[in-house]
Amino acid sequence: MNILYNTFKGKKTLITGHTGFKGSWLSAWLLQLGAKVVGLSDRVPTEPAHYNLIKENLESDLRMDVNDAETIYSIINDIQPDFVFHLAAQPIVLESYSNPIQTFNTNVIGTGNVLDALRRSNHKCIAVMITSDKCYDNVEWTYGYRETDRLGGKDPYSGSKGAAELVIHSYVESFFKISESNVRVAVGRAGNVIGGGDWALHRIVPDCVKAWSKGQKPKIRNPIATRPWQHVLEPLSGYISLAFSLSQNKELNGEAFNFGPPAYQNHTVKELIDEIIKHWRGAEWLDKSKDNDSPPEAGLLKLNCDKALHYLNWHATLNFKGTAKWTGEWYKTFYEDGPEEAAVITIKQIEEYMELAKKRNSFKLD
Repeated sequence: MNILYNTFKGKKTLITGHTGFKGSWLSAWLLQLGAKVVGLSDRVPTEPAHYNLIKENLESDLRMDVNDAETIYSIINDIQPDFVFHLAAQPIVLESYSNPIQTFNTNVIGTGNVLDALRRSNHKCIAVMITSDKCYDNVEWTYGYRETDRLGGKDPYSGSKGAAELVIHSYVESFFKISESNVRVAVGRAGNVIGGGDWALHRIVPDCVKAWSKGQKPKIRNPIATRPWQHVLEPLSGYISLAFSLSQNKELNGEAFNFGPPAYQNHTVKELIDEIIKHWRGAEWLDKSKDNDSPPEAGLLKLNCDKALHYLNWHATLNFKGTAKWTGEWYKTFYEDGPEEAAVITIKQIEEYMELAKKRNSFKLD
């Protein structure tokens, strides 16, 4: 923990999208590492929200749309953060079918606005731009996608993430690799993240726990879909590792990294739900695959994370059973013991994760 604590202690750290699921967990973790966290989001996207458990500890808590270019620049130029983690996004595939233009505006133009603010401010800064594993042109290969594979996307969400990658690349090559630039940028790609505190619509785990908390049976539309499920702390550990390594090694400027479980650790939706149910006594679900009339989603997606292992010494810490166990226990704590105890288990899981990572040498801690 010493290296990371010394890296982030007292450092101004801007997180866009901090009110979201991943953003709030990242905020909690960086607060544990002593960072002065400034959060920037347009709204709190769900109720309940994991953000509500950590908001009192933030240095600043700002409400602003990333599509407002001049205000984004004003904030970044005024704060001059040492680190930026850009997570603000429209993150739901099904929502992108209903609101494609809003999805492209937020995920592509919003990303460009953050990058342009950094270009104009040009203060010394490390920026980690978060996209998605769905940025790849997914043809459902049986092997994992590498960072050099073709970008694309058949649905508006995936297309927006592929487009955001092109925007990031052009800014890096045009502005952030020149000698006058004080900004270093790298990209983190991850997806299919689960864990306590996610209440977004149209997601497997939130849909299940909301139903189970009311004694209902959730309806699962695609139980055979296969995904590289990972606990929220896994990709966050990658983003934090990437920020640290980028601060130490300018050769990583402009590089993209996949963060995910081993390629063999892909499981179906059915397997995931059945594993979480072990930690939620009496829970059941309904197979509605025959009635599924939802827009198409990919059935198979894998990532190759060898680059993160080679350059960052990063690999996943939790196995599938541990991921499901931590997720189920968090939600059971929230619904049975209340938000205050859920806030306690958030910190407990971060601390336990760092201990496990240290034992398994999953990423740089000392």
